[in-house]
Amino acid sequence: MGSDSKRILIADDEQDILEIMAYNLQLHGYEVACAKDGDEAIQKAKDFKPELIILDIMMPKKNGIEVCKILRSQSNFNDTIIIFLTALNDELSHVKGLEFGADDYISKPISPKILVSKVNSLFRRHTKSDTSKVIEIGDVKIDPDQYLVYYKDEPISLAKKEFELISYLASKPGRVFLRNEILNQIWGSEVIVGDRTIDVHVRKIRQKLGIDCITTVKGVGYKFEL
Repeated sequence: MGSDSKRILIADDEQDILEIMAYNLQLHGYEVACAKDGDEAIQKAKDFKPELIILDIMMPKKNGIEVCKILRSQSNFNDTIIIFLTALNDELSHVKGLEFGADDYISKPISPKILVSKVNSLFRRHTKSDTSKVIEIGDVKIDPDQYLVYYKDEPISLAKKEFELISYLASKPGRVFLRNEILNQIWGSEVIVGDRTIDVHVRKIRQKLGIDCITTVKGVGYKFEL
């Protein structure tokens, strides 16, 4: 299975889990680096420059959510794919992780088959989104190559999911996108998230741009309009 030697960083304080994940991903052609705590994960992310990062939520020094927030606050990690490792029944962590910019999660105990499948799927989705064209509507310009939104020529950096959400809605301005459509397109059908996740991302987009460019259609979905 071709991966073009994409780089993956795994951060987990359990050595056996690190070894299992690293072995299976390397088996499928990925280049892998490992970190044992949050601080090391941040440093290795800067040095290794991975295209995808797997973060255990419960790590020493800084937990996975803290690491995700720090990396997402830096523009060079906006388009990095982030997966959280969570306890099997910890639904709150799943939701919080997605709201703070994660692309997906994997529940423990880890299935190597599911791990590789999710990684491959996320890389495929990510590649598709990279081929999107520049969208210009009024004073708003959405540039997928730079992962930036411009408002009145001022660049505004959004988190990865925020950028994907505004790009999706702006691809057909004025059209109402159903909540399920948005969840399936942006988070994937395998990821269980609630309506609140979309609401949080919409609110953050409005705050960062300083305009109400996304309209909530109560009980239905959302549309992009200026």
